[in-house]
Amino acid sequence: MEEIPFHGKLKYQELFVFQSSTHGKVAILNGFLQLTERDEFAYQEMLTHLPLCSIPNTKKVLLIEGGDGGILREISRHSSVDQIDICEIDEMVVNVYKKYFPDIAVGYKDPRVNLHIGDGVAFMKSIPKGTYDAIIVDAFQSMGPQAEELSDVCFLESVVRALRPGGVMSSPAESLWFKNFVIADTIAHCSKIFKGSVNYAWTTVPAYTSGLIGFMLCSSEGPPVDFKHPINPLNPESYGVAKGPPKFYNSEIHTAAFCLPSF
Repeated sequence: MEEIPFHGKLKYQELFVFQSSTHGKVAILNGFLQLTERDEFAYQEMLTHLPLCSIPNTKKVLLIEGGDGGILREISRHSSVDQIDICEIDEMVVNVYKKYFPDIAVGYKDPRVNLHIGDGVAFMKSIPKGTYDAIIVDAFQSMGPQAEELSDVCFLESVVRALRPGGVMSSPAESLWFKNFVIADTIAHCSKIFKGSVNYAWTTVPAYTSGLIGFMLCSSEGPPVDFKHPINPLNPESYGVAKGPPKFYNSEIHTAAFCLPSF
């Protein structure tokens, strides 16, 4: 650790930013690693493009949490999208990322983005039925009570309600290396709520514990969604507000992310 440009208790959370000699700037939220400049793109790109490249003609997307702006950056690559809403509980998180991680927070520069500051659970309850084509929930249970609320049954039921028929949700899940995490149990739990497709995918993020992170991909009842085979590939000439093409995601990586080990 070379330098500490920011450390503060925000309204709801504690955020710690420091400069690392190997990973660039690093963000710690509520005592847990949130991202590093070295490998944030792997997580952000996969959490975004796994769902959005699996359905056609996405128009309205909602992001719950994700205040760093990286998911917004990736959504901006999808030219079909007309409306990008984000609900972040703490405005200071947004401001800190804009100051210290401008290449990640560049997502806020997309004119399609509408920022709502508030509780994600309450925000979901206020959404009219069938509003969104896709909802991305960027929250880990380990990051505190708010994140735990964003993974309970009542919240997930509100996600289903807010999706159009055949709409999709993505959220982070535990690494397949975690001893107490059983993929089949998680899929069974989500399948009781989402009546469409439910799949687990994973990718490598070296800075995270075990070097892996999982994703849950779920669709509401309606037109079938085959998450394993992207039907809406990224336009290589459309960067949105990003400064270049994706560094990690491509259609081959998309399909491979659903391959699971024998154990």
